[in-house]
Amino acid sequence: MPPGTATRAGALPGMRSPIAAAVALLVLVSPAAAAPAAGGPTAADLAVPRYDHVFVIMGENKDWYRIDGSPNAVRLAAFAKQYGDATRFYGEVHPSEANYVALVGGSTFGIHDDDAFYCTPGSTDVHCPHARQAGYVAHTVDAPQLGAQLEAAGLTWKNYNESIPAAGSLAVTGTNPAEGGPNAVQLYASKHSGFVNFASVQHDSHRAGHLVGYDALRRDLASGDLPSFGLIIPNLCNDMHGMAAGAGVPDDCVYKNRDAMIRRGDAAMGTTIDAIMASAAWRSPGNVAIVVTFDEDDGTGRDGCCGVTPNAPSNFGGGHIATIVITNHGPRGLADATPYNHYSLLRTIEDAFGIHDYLGLAGAASEGVKPMLPLFAIAQNR
Repeated sequence: MPPGTATRAGALPGMRSPIAAAVALLVLVSPAAAAPAAGGPTAADLAVPRYDHVFVIMGENKDWYRIDGSPNAVRLAAFAKQYGDATRFYGEVHPSEANYVALVGGSTFGIHDDDAFYCTPGSTDVHCPHARQAGYVAHTVDAPQLGAQLEAAGLTWKNYNESIPAAGSLAVTGTNPAEGGPNAVQLYASKHSGFVNFASVQHDSHRAGHLVGYDALRRDLASGDLPSFGLIIPNLCNDMHGMAAGAGVPDDCVYKNRDAMIRRGDAAMGTTIDAIMASAAWRSPGNVAIVVTFDEDDGTGRDGCCGVTPNAPSNFGGGHIATIVITNHGPRGLADATPYNHYSLLRTIEDAFGIHDYLGLAGAASEGVKPMLPLFAIAQNR
């Protein structure tokens, strides 16, 4: 890790906005905010403003310092500086899949590999290579998830997956026919969906309306018919994950070309952010947030916070990652050094939609999980 990284990540918040600073001070010193009722919302939770739309864009496998202030991630670094920067944000585990599940379900549910969402202990399926290991758990989760919570509250959600073969697809990997012929590079990976691991989504008669592609994102932005919550997953070339070199794989998508991968992903995510910010919803009086986060760092870092258990094989901490919060009416120029993770983000999303029956470890206030209030607060003089 480059010199200075640990110092910046552990520094006190660089409050560049007086309004945001006042909100953060309230969260830090208010006894009510620090002492939650058992299992219920804290004063900080109740202070999170209501949002009309929250979009989360998820990138892959990059340490915090490779994004925040990096010359290879100029768009994301600029958004972090201009809007909100969560400088101490962490994943839950390695490798990828369980972090996506944690974001929408409040737990990794014992998953700690990238096997297919349908795998069960002892399976011999080619997509279940770890299924005979001790302690292996079923990768289909029969538990509540964020989409079901939103529906119960009369709200809507979509999981926008770039390059998904078709709306509602339960393919493990694949690509959209519009992006190439039968030998096209497999750019979609279901392990990055999160929602597809849940039985309630797999068996949903309306699944094709929830698991959709970027074509649906473009239509929704153009029409203004946007979901309350949108989880946006770029494909393997555009999320900075990359692929092995081979026929049809662009040079800036090859694992060994890490800097080029970051530049490509930065540009792709920047384009998606631009499209949301060009929408009528962004210009409206209602509150809209775009969160860019990552699943884990790009090594084997075990840094974590907020409900993680260092000795648990599936919840030990996934390393220090970048997370940027861009709001249409919220703080500007705010660096927040409060420790957060995907459980914190889930709790904040629930708060933003008036839901306080927190999923799993999103409710673990006693373990340091708290809402990202300073980054979601609304300027009072707008």
